[in-house]
Amino acid sequence: KNSAKAMEKELLTCSLQEKEKTAIDRSQIFQIPPRKDLETKVIVVLGKAGMGKSILIQKICQDWSNGEFSQFEFVFWFDCKQISLPEKQYSLKELLLEFFVKPQEGSKEIFEYILQNPAKVLLVFDGFKGLHDHENFPRCSASQPEKDLCSIKELLSGLIQKKILNGCTLLFTARPKDKLYQCMSKVDKTIEIVGFSPQQRELYITKYFEESPYCDSALKLIKECEYLFSHCYSPVMCRFVCFLCETVLEMGEKSLPSTLTEVFLKFFQQKIMLMQTDVTTTQNQESLATLARIAWCLGEKHQSTMKSDLLPPKDVKEFALKYGFFLPFALPRHSDSEEEEFGSAFSDFAIQNFLCALHLLLAEELKDKNLTKYLSFLSKKKKPYNWLDLMPRFLAGLMFLQDDPYFCSLSNEDAKQSTKKQKTLLKYIRRLQINTLCPERLLELLRCVYETQNNYLLQHVALRLEPDLSFLGIVLTPPDVHVLHSILKRSRKEFSLDLRNSGIDMQGLQALVSLRNVTSFRASLSDTVRLWKSLEQTKDNELLKASTEKFVLDPFKAKTMKDISDLSDLVEMQEKMMNCGQGASGCTRYEIPAIRNLRKLEFALGPACGLQGLLKLVKILAAFPSLQHLDLDALSENGIGDEGAKSLSEVFPTLTSLETLNLSQNKITDLGAENLATALPSLSSLRTLSLYNNNICDFGAENLAKVLPAMTSLRVLDVQYNKITGAGAQQLTDSLRKCPHMKNLVMWNPTIPYGVLEHLHQLDSRISV
Repeated sequence: KNSAKAMEKELLTCSLQEKEKTAIDRSQIFQIPPRKDLETKVIVVLGKAGMGKSILIQKICQDWSNGEFSQFEFVFWFDCKQISLPEKQYSLKELLLEFFVKPQEGSKEIFEYILQNPAKVLLVFDGFKGLHDHENFPRCSASQPEKDLCSIKELLSGLIQKKILNGCTLLFTARPKDKLYQCMSKVDKTIEIVGFSPQQRELYITKYFEESPYCDSALKLIKECEYLFSHCYSPVMCRFVCFLCETVLEMGEKSLPSTLTEVFLKFFQQKIMLMQTDVTTTQNQESLATLARIAWCLGEKHQSTMKSDLLPPKDVKEFALKYGFFLPFALPRHSDSEEEEFGSAFSDFAIQNFLCALHLLLAEELKDKNLTKYLSFLSKKKKPYNWLDLMPRFLAGLMFLQDDPYFCSLSNEDAKQSTKKQKTLLKYIRRLQINTLCPERLLELLRCVYETQNNYLLQHVALRLEPDLSFLGIVLTPPDVHVLHSILKRSRKEFSLDLRNSGIDMQGLQALVSLRNVTSFRASLSDTVRLWKSLEQTKDNELLKASTEKFVLDPFKAKTMKDISDLSDLVEMQEKMMNCGQGASGCTRYEIPAIRNLRKLEFALGPACGLQGLLKLVKILAAFPSLQHLDLDALSENGIGDEGAKSLSEVFPTLTSLETLNLSQNKITDLGAENLATALPSLSSLRTLSLYNNNICDFGAENLAKVLPAMTSLRVLDVQYNKITGAGAQQLTDSLRKCPHMKNLVMWNPTIPYGVLEHLHQLDSRISV
């Protein structure tokens, strides 16, 4: 389990450029490198709720029916939230040939053919979130799992563990936060759907209004409301915004709501409150309150589905189905004589989230003080409602919309109560220690406060933000960037932002960097260089210069070949700027301060790419005039060897500021030590040199001993855990007498007798035993 968790952590957030480079076509989804054994292939498609995972699955099924993906003779598609209802059990045969499709004849023969030809079978499980507690997956204990009745968890466990239908292809869709520990070690391919780019958002909106009289004005109206346009990166949200825009234009209004809560408030109002009498208004309010309670009861269990017979009064069921809040589906029967059962599922995750927030606000049993515990920016000990990730934002937004006419039409809540709840939230956030929140919780606080659109709250949070804001490894969606931008803009403080591994898009990066009170930032190197090239093309020289001055690189840790390539691209861009012809139109000559100010560079590419990466790195090392600390020691060992040591030694004369050089654990032998020794005196500022745990013998020690007196700045030399014997140790000790500047020589080696080392220590106390 721990190794599976570690594997899941490797699913890092890519930069925008990486995402574009690794983008794949639908036809490539099932392309997996061939293997010797015929084993089950497991593919996972990740994507936030509303990103279009289910639409992708539908398209795959449609393409297959039109002759594509011909490697599969059978494709079975299951909605996890439907098949994972409690107390339901299936055999594999029932799941395939009863639940999904029921052949009129030949079921037995078809099933036997499937068992004999698993490679021709694709099983799709859409919405893995429906099995939210599968970290405790039971092992499939049935003696004949293909035919015996099992829970859906046991069946899935048997499929993933390759005990059932081994050789088939499994395709799962899931949200990125869902726990996939049990199957991560079995996954052959992971794909993520990241939503619409700004250009794709515009295309979707244009297509939506293609035959509408509002075709020209709709896109303009949506783009004017930047926050809503940013939410359109999610296909589902884009559809909601388009629907609302259409309604607004039909009513002759000229502006859209400013928050997501207002969008859904208006959506519900438009759906159910038009052309109705006072009697139906009261009925609808009661039905909506009951539906909201159901949404919450299911949401707490991480569910969006229930058996239809468990739904309360008939009028509520009809209300939910009439307005499209619920969608019905049929459940499989074990026999023809069994009565057919139906289930109902919320039609959309956002609708369920909104109804959950509505329930918390309307529920009489919930005291005002208890409402704040459902906001997910609480202390780390409290469990946030990740599964209902939009609910806290809707809840905060609704607290400040209770005097809105749309809200009043949905509920009959007393105005005094609404004011009381607002005061409760205001008091809670005033007492909140914002500086103690982790980045994820801080981001959630900003989202919730933004939904309130309360000037006091927005200003209060803006003034209490820490000057150093790190979102390292936290995914920043376009709406997150908009919220962060608008709140930072309100503050008088100066901010330093860390946006590395946040997946921020170029428009968002440009917006944050252009803020005057953002004085420094860190971001993906490739995306930063790309932003600068874009600004160069648009001749926005003022922002280009300002952003290069704000960019921070120090300290830099290279973990992959791409990191080295990105660093090379940065140096190349500076060279281009420095060589810019003075007479060229709109061309400004200047250097990038981040390059000049880089003081510490860590290199940890590991043995597979260590030498290759170093050979590329040494070509640009001279570009960093302030480099003081070069660390080539990595837990996985870079293994640059003698070739790497020789290559590095050739650039020593250019590293005039270098004070610490760590070459530990790099498989350097006497040959490498000889090359290093020749060039080491040229490192005029070097104070610490570590050659710990290499393969240096007495010849290498002799060469180091020869140059020690010439290295007048050196204070510490570490050569322990090499293969130096007493003879080499004696030569180093003799040389040490000529080095009054040296403070410490660490040279314990298993090949030096302890008595010899003890004797040398007595001769010179600077030698560590």
